[in-house]
Parts: sequence; C-alpha cells; structure tokens
Amino acid sequence: MSEDRIPCPESQPIQEGIPSSEERLACAQPGDLALLVGPDRRWQILRLEPGQTAQTHRGVLAHDDLIGQPWGSTVLSHLGQPFLLLRPSLHDLILRLRRTTQIVYPKEAGYILLKMNIGPGCRVVEAGTGSGALTAVLAHAVRPAGRVYSYEVRPEMQHLARRNLERLGLADFVEFKQRDIAQGFDETGVDAVFLDLPNPWDYLEQAHAAVVNGGYLGSLLPTANQVTRLLAALESPKWGLLEVEEVLLPPYKAVSARFRPEDRMVAHTGFLIFARALVG
Repeated sequence: MSEDRIPCPESQPIQEGIPSSEERLACAQPGDLALLVGPDRRWQILRLEPGQTAQTHRGVLAHDDLIGQPWGSTVLSHLGQPFLLLRPSLHDLILRLRRTTQIVYPKEAGYILLKMNIGPGCRVVEAGTGSGALTAVLAHAVRPAGRVYSYEVRPEMQHLARRNLERLGLADFVEFKQRDIAQGFDETGVDAVFLDLPNPWDYLEQAHAAVVNGGYLGSLLPTANQVTRLLAALESPKWGLLEVEEVLLPPYKAVSARFRPEDRMVAHTGFLIFARALVG
C-alpha cells in the first residue's frame, strides 16, 4: 500500500496496492485540509498530518483516525462526541484566513466575480492585497490559465497574503508585486481591475491604462463619503455604466420547527462600486 495515499475502508483498488483516483478524492489523505464540524455547529479547519491530534471543545481527535475516512463521515472524539469530516469550501477557508486587516467577505467576493465577469483564463489586477482574501477568490476563479496581479505597498501584508495563498494552494496563479501603484501597473489589456484601497479616485488613470477597452473596474468602500468622492471622479468620458450596490445576506435558522431569521448577522461591510472602461 502506498505510504502517502490511504484508501477508504473496504475499498477495492483497481490495481493491487494502488488506490484509484476516485478513492483518493473520496477519502481524507495526509496533507489534506479538513473541516471538522461539531454537534453544536462549531467548526475548525486543520491540515491532516500523521501522528498529530486535533484539540476541540468536545474532545481530542487523532489525525490518524481521520486519514482514510470517507469525506462526509461522522467521527468520534475521545469523549465520544460526533464530528462531521468534510472538505472545506473556499468560503470556509476565507473565513479562517490569518488576517490583520478587514477582508472582503465572501458575500461580496462572489458577487464581484459575477459582476466583473471574472472566470477561467481572465487576467485581473488587484490593488491592495491585504491579507489575501479577495486575492484567493480571484485566483480560484481564473485558474488554471488565468492570472491575478496583486499589488501591495506594505511588505508585511504581502508576506501574510503570500503565506495564505500558499496554504490554500493558489499562490501559483498570483503574481505579487510590492510597490506604490501611483507609478502605474505593469500590465495592459487586463479584463478587470479591482481597487481595494481607501482612496481609489487617486488611481483611476492607472486603472484605465491597464484595463482593456470595455473592461471592468470595481472597488469596495465602507463609507458614503468615500463613495460620493469616487463617483465624482468616475463621472468622465473614460468611464461609464456606474453602479453602487450593497450585499446583505441575512442568515436563517435551518430548523423546520422554528424557521426564522438568526438573531445576529453581518450587515453593512461596504459599498460596491462598478464601472466600465470606455474609449475616451
């Protein structure tokens, strides 16, 4: 049996000693990121490593007991408490990123992809890498043939973002660039530019020079004063189809007997501003 690939219990490899690709995908393997969800819906993400343990509020789970188990299994802690063993989604991973600044939340990030038509093969410039949350979403969307060019002036933030993207296995789809974008972007003819900065109005010329004619500009700002200032700067022949939107995502209790809104929600996190680059 391969030492680094563990088949599911009672599985039947196609060849003696070699687990099939279906088995590798269906079962937790060493090095995989795993999502453990307890009976109270509290959860954690861990990378499975032989010999390690997961400490939870409801007992300890040995990684060796998780490796080889089918995804979707129920596993027990040493206290007999049940946990679901699942593959984490990108949504889960973004919420657990190491960060020192506010991030672009998944509720905005997914909408940004649709609004700016970002998908496989696209080339996207991002200004303001931060902790890399939006960078990860963009990289996940444009892979395998696309590219994200992410600019950040703070070396410590770029280092953190790079580590986060490496942990998610997405760093190969990103070019990290540390410099002030007042000098302009290296790229031209990109499909979209996203300015995650407190003063995006100062960099509209640089963005217009980088994006293809008819391409997309996006920004996320927390206050109305910033929005009106950006709109005033965008009211020029070089930009059109200006839009301002806010994404609210109220959660509900998913229980048939008491279906109702949750008591708490993440409400206002920012205003999304979009525009299209025009020949002007």
